[in-house]
Amino acid sequence: MKTMRWHPPGYDGVRRDPDRVKRDGWRDQGLLAISIDDERLNWPERELVRQLGEKLYGPRHRQPEAPDL
Repeated sequence: MKTMRWHPPGYDGVRRDPDRVKRDGWRDQGLLAISIDDERLNWPERELVRQLGEKLYGPRHRQPEAPDL
């Protein structure tokens, strides 16, 4: 039996970091994955991401905050 000579990305034992996966997704497929908490974005950019997310997918389900003791 022959072994596999070609491995798809992510299956060759070497994991790509999350930013690399996001970058490749954008460049190869036009997909954009953005965290609303990304520190590289300023407030207007984060707000735009939030508004787009709510328009396309509805409001986020938020976890209740822990009470102050």
